[in-house]
Amino acid sequence: MVRRPVAWIVAVVLFVEALGIAALNWLLGIVVDRQDMSLAGLDPDVMSTSSKAGGIVFGLYFAVCGVVALLVAVRDRAPAGLGRVLLISVAVVHGLLGAFAWALLGVPQFLFMVTVLALVVLLLMTYDARQGAGDAGPPAAPEPVTPPAATPPGAPTTP
Repeated sequence: MVRRPVAWIVAVVLFVEALGIAALNWLLGIVVDRQDMSLAGLDPDVMSTSSKAGGIVFGLYFAVCGVVALLVAVRDRAPAGLGRVLLISVAVVHGLLGAFAWALLGVPQFLFMVTVLALVVLLLMTYDARQGAGDAGPPAAPEPVTPPAATPPGAPTTP
């Protein structure tokens, strides 16, 4: 099956992205701090601290989503509850980042974001919440219910 390898790949990609986003924002915070310039009267220390804090928060968000994907890969079960919400939200974030990448950075970065988006969606779609890890096929269809035969009103009944 393709489910577990996709979950492993998503986990690794999200961990790498978490480190990359945190490092990039930290570097931008250092650059802003060393420039010692204000933007529209904003304090450079506040901008530097905000960039570093944003990088840490966004990096932790991607890392937590990576942990959810890792748990899906290890357990071979569908994500449930908060884990599912986190994976859906990271898919939305990658869709938005892909749009920004297309507009601001270029096609290769857009293709990377869309690929990660596709992997996360594939991870979410390949696991059926009603299907357990050991089941071989789709869940069985319920038996059709037949209504009891009714006699029309006013028809003679036989004793």
